[in-house]
Amino acid sequence: MHDLINALLLGIIEGITEFLPISSTGHLLIAQHWLGPKSDLFNIAIQAGAILAITLVFKARLLAMAGGWRQWEQRDFLLKILAAFAVTAIVGLPVRWLGWELPETVSPVAWALILGGIAMLAVERVSERGPASTTITWQIAVAVGLAQVLAGIFPGTSRSAAAIFVAMLLGLNRKPAAAEFAFLVGIPTMFAASGYALLESLQNGSATDENWAALAVAFTAATMTGFATVRWLLAYIANHRFTGFAWYRIALGIALLALLPSGT
Repeated sequence: MHDLINALLLGIIEGITEFLPISSTGHLLIAQHWLGPKSDLFNIAIQAGAILAITLVFKARLLAMAGGWRQWEQRDFLLKILAAFAVTAIVGLPVRWLGWELPETVSPVAWALILGGIAMLAVERVSERGPASTTITWQIAVAVGLAQVLAGIFPGTSRSAAAIFVAMLLGLNRKPAAAEFAFLVGIPTMFAASGYALLESLQNGSATDENWAALAVAFTAATMTGFATVRWLLAYIANHRFTGFAWYRIALGIALLALLPSGT
């Protein structure tokens, strides 16, 4: 029962923090410090739940793109999503193979949270000075792909935050449009990352002793909370700024540096 409760809590944390621009890594770092570390397969499962959640939220949009290939607008949007994903894959795989990423320990995660929060405050202020735009350029698509790689190198950056704010900095300053594009790009990206991690887990044999009941609970919790979180965030940012999230990141980063051992 204790394992199931821990799994439920971690699934809820993943579902909430994967899509808010506040870093799921930072929050899971704190949670697993108190609840105990989990296997790679467990972490894959809760991320897969988050992928399912976002796929369900944008089901109508995905079906429209799939069925509207002959329409220029739908085709152009889908091609830009695929271009962003291709950039992430082409640049990100060599980065992963070469080991160019910081460890998921307190110091790098905390500093990424703090610096990311400061960057969010600056980018939102700059983007608000320009005319309102929902146009996704090829430059934005490529930059979003690179931003996802950056988030992988610096744990604590937040994939969603990096993608959203790069798009806003380059002119996509209607926040719901920037968030939608970032989330849709995240679907193939997270599917690929989870699949790659799953293959690694199966190859090294770490999946053999898994608590499958706890894994199922965490997956379900991540899916349900992720779905609710994305729906809420899209409605919230239609009329609100990201300022609260930025200051929360800064406070969390400072708390991590102050309260947890740096090697955790």
